[in-house]
Amino acid sequence: MSGHSKWATIKRQKGKTDAARGKIFTKIGREIAVAVKLGGPDPSSNAKLRDVIAKAKSNNMPGDNITRSIKKASGELNAINYENITYEGYGPNGMAVIVETLTDNKNRTASDVRHIFDKSGGSMGTNGCVSYLFSNKGVIIIEKTKDMDDDEVMMAALDAGAEDFVVEEGSYEVYTTPDNFSTVRENLEGAGFALASAEVSMIPSNYISLDEEGLKKVLRMLDMFDENDDVQNVYHNAELPEEEEEE
Repeated sequence: MSGHSKWATIKRQKGKTDAARGKIFTKIGREIAVAVKLGGPDPSSNAKLRDVIAKAKSNNMPGDNITRSIKKASGELNAINYENITYEGYGPNGMAVIVETLTDNKNRTASDVRHIFDKSGGSMGTNGCVSYLFSNKGVIIIEKTKDMDDDEVMMAALDAGAEDFVVEEGSYEVYTTPDNFSTVRENLEGAGFALASAEVSMIPSNYISLDEEGLKKVLRMLDMFDENDDVQNVYHNAELPEEEEEE
């Protein structure tokens, strides 16, 4: 989660160019392929696939694209096998960074990730070097509208099985355990809430401040990770100004 507000990051992502959205769709397509391989192509019996489909919809991925991705994943006899590999390291100003990837060539991906760390003034570390600074949580974002009552939304979230609830300026952030994430998401959707985002994420226990030069390096690093097709998610504990998030 970049910065304190997950919603700020989402707004930044939603404003990206068509080319960047195409990259997001490619990455979600890989997640669909992995979900189908693990649990089959029927969302009604595959909770992981339902979660990925919800993520695809929140990123405005067209329904036809989602259907094609599922059919492609279930129909390819020699489908590409993607491997989940997570890298950890340090960025500018000693910030902690976790990089989650889905790759069909781990040597290529390891080289690319290391290069991005080095290019950004950081360094790739060993597994476990920074993950202890993060907690694995389900994060569900509900965009706040004028007719919403904070207490009512909070009670609905808790009734849905949420572990924690945070009111932000323009959104509600609902936190769950990873195991309970799918149930809470589906309960909230069933209660009529439109979800801006829903995913299992790594939440930092604290944030570090950046100097001006460090901020430039971090933003460049995040852009380079975004551009890499193998990189699915990047988590860090740098405190980014909100105006940088919303560009």
